[in-house]
Amino acid sequence: MSQPPSRSKPGGRKLGQKIKKGKLKASSRRWLERHLNDPYVQRSKQEGYRSRAVYKLLEIDEKHQILKGARRIIDLGAAPGGWSQIAARVTGSDEDHPRVAAIDFLEMDALPGVRFLQMDFLDDAAPEKLMQALGGAPDLVLSDMAAPTTGHASTDHLRTMYLCEVAAHFAVDVLRPGGHFLAKTFQGGTERELLTFLKQNFRSVIHVKPPASRSESVEMFVLAKGFKGRRASEHDAEEEAGTENGATLRSAGAEDGSD
Repeated sequence: MSQPPSRSKPGGRKLGQKIKKGKLKASSRRWLERHLNDPYVQRSKQEGYRSRAVYKLLEIDEKHQILKGARRIIDLGAAPGGWSQIAARVTGSDEDHPRVAAIDFLEMDALPGVRFLQMDFLDDAAPEKLMQALGGAPDLVLSDMAAPTTGHASTDHLRTMYLCEVAAHFAVDVLRPGGHFLAKTFQGGTERELLTFLKQNFRSVIHVKPPASRSESVEMFVLAKGFKGRRASEHDAEEEAGTENGATLRSAGAEDGSD
């Protein structure tokens, strides 16, 4: 169970540190000071995790129980590997019986029990290679992918939303029935088409922002739980299309709510 980190820990770095003025730009100095003084960063170092992002996943799981019972997990946008560390632990993945497949175009140091692919997830060959590395259908697809920021809010939102949409379609193609999908998005509204697609395919769809996600950050996550299975999803899509054409059938997707 994840607990919010305290402001200090025995043996940890003291908070409230200032970086001396030098060659660093003011913005870079402020970022470094925030990073060094972040209690989640300090806690991740003390507990042996590769990034503070692990606490986002653990806090989401504490409330929504998406890791429980997962036998295979795919981690999209995995570097530096914090979520993959958690995935390997909960699945009992090891070198002889790998149950976690991860991908990122950035380098990532090897992790026991994690099959890592250094390639762009948008590469046409990536989905098949991930499934080959995993050796079976996943119970959970995680995506912490985000496009490099440009400084233009609307552009950054659209680029990251596109990655979220591609990840969602991939999840629907590969998940076991009952499986879950968690993906990073940005505040500003998840596109209606994506929410409709997720509602057609999952039993519940919500937005979540865990405490470990910095309050000033526009980052949030879309969580889709309870994959209905491909046949059920196709049936729901047909019902919704019939409703739009004037039929009296009720769309199954309309029963689910989102934040």
